[in-house]
Amino acid sequence: MNKNKNFEIDMCNGPIFTKMLRFAIPLMCSSVMQLLFNAADIVVVGRFAGDNSLAAVGSTTSLINLLVNIFIGFSVGVNVLVARYYGAKQKRNLKRTVHTAIGLSILSGIILTIIGIIFTKQLLYLMDTPKEVLELAAVYLKIYFCGMIANMIYNFGSAVLRAVGDTKRPMYYLLFSGCVNVIFNLFFVIILRMDVAGVGLATVISQCISAFLILRCLTKEEGDIHLSLKELSLNKAIVIKILRIGLPAGFQGVVFSLSNVVIQASVNSFGSVVMAGNAAAANIEGFVYVSMNAYHQAALSFMGQNIGAGKYNRINKVLFCSLICVTVVGIVLGNGAVIAGNELLSIYSSKSAVIAAGLRRLEVICRLYALCGIMDVFVGALRGMGYSVIPMVVSLAGACGIRLLWIATVFKVPQFHNITVLYLSYPVSWVMTFVVLIICYIFVYRKVCKKL
Repeated sequence: MNKNKNFEIDMCNGPIFTKMLRFAIPLMCSSVMQLLFNAADIVVVGRFAGDNSLAAVGSTTSLINLLVNIFIGFSVGVNVLVARYYGAKQKRNLKRTVHTAIGLSILSGIILTIIGIIFTKQLLYLMDTPKEVLELAAVYLKIYFCGMIANMIYNFGSAVLRAVGDTKRPMYYLLFSGCVNVIFNLFFVIILRMDVAGVGLATVISQCISAFLILRCLTKEEGDIHLSLKELSLNKAIVIKILRIGLPAGFQGVVFSLSNVVIQASVNSFGSVVMAGNAAAANIEGFVYVSMNAYHQAALSFMGQNIGAGKYNRINKVLFCSLICVTVVGIVLGNGAVIAGNELLSIYSSKSAVIAAGLRRLEVICRLYALCGIMDVFVGALRGMGYSVIPMVVSLAGACGIRLLWIATVFKVPQFHNITVLYLSYPVSWVMTFVVLIICYIFVYRKVCKKL
């Protein structure tokens, strides 16, 4: 008997709600810990290196996401494909997908490392990064991108495990590597006084540890997702299928990040204090987002397995459970972040001006953050059903297009040219996008049901 079966979840039979919680709660914890990599960087530099260092590290997040998201999108394709083959019990295709996924992760990491190191300063110039933080941001980014191969291996490997319902082991690995990250952050910055270089190096070390652990897990796996390093390859047919699902998801992530880069550039125009407050608030906001995103991932995996197994009667039940969970999490955590805003922001900076700037972002975005979670669940459901282009087009036209249009029109009006109006572009885009996604889901569901 395969002892690792205890980590897997049968998503095609039995109650959905309790199994979804078993899937999502460890994923929420692991996502929070992954976010702690960057949070630890920001807290340490904010407390022990100064506001310029805080602004330098915090302002790079949207740029990192811009470059990384296209490849993270490929892991969505991996998740859907593994879930489908696992649900359909197609062991040969499942094995090919696992080995192709890890091979693709290594190639993705190499490409990102080269791009990130060579074009760092040019990209920061394009974002109108202030001179006082430019050099610090460049140092942090170059070191950060040295860990991209490890970053990709972890993300692709954990996508394989999530597809079979295993969200616990990735959580354990991130707990360990996250603790290592915090310890090295404090050592490099406080003891060795390495500033942003120290937090960048600590992040790379922790990413390498989590990648090693995920590889070790897959190579010791006794079941259908066993990985043999000698058999790593890029199977053409599998790569095409991964890209067919993952490329639209990755492209959507890139354009989302591009819109955030444009917003970050607009934030930068208000000076380093607002930049620091924005960076701290965005980091707090990120904890709410990844908690909601666990149900996007749940919809993706549960839909994939049930479609693969031909259990079309469970599709609406999966969506309904995901929507209930994400709405509750979004309302509770989003408004909780606003209520505890002063205390949370004071962890990042002791300056009242920075805290006030951060509170402004939390009050506008976090109160309605559940809308973003609802939008993402519909996107995950559609992708899990094998339709990746539709949510991409709707999300790009809705969320991204509206934000960019908002900045180019409303935000440019002199009386509306303030940071609050800039932040309002987020909730406005969420509402308009998820309404259209509901219509798309109804259309796709009817199309899928015709196969019965």
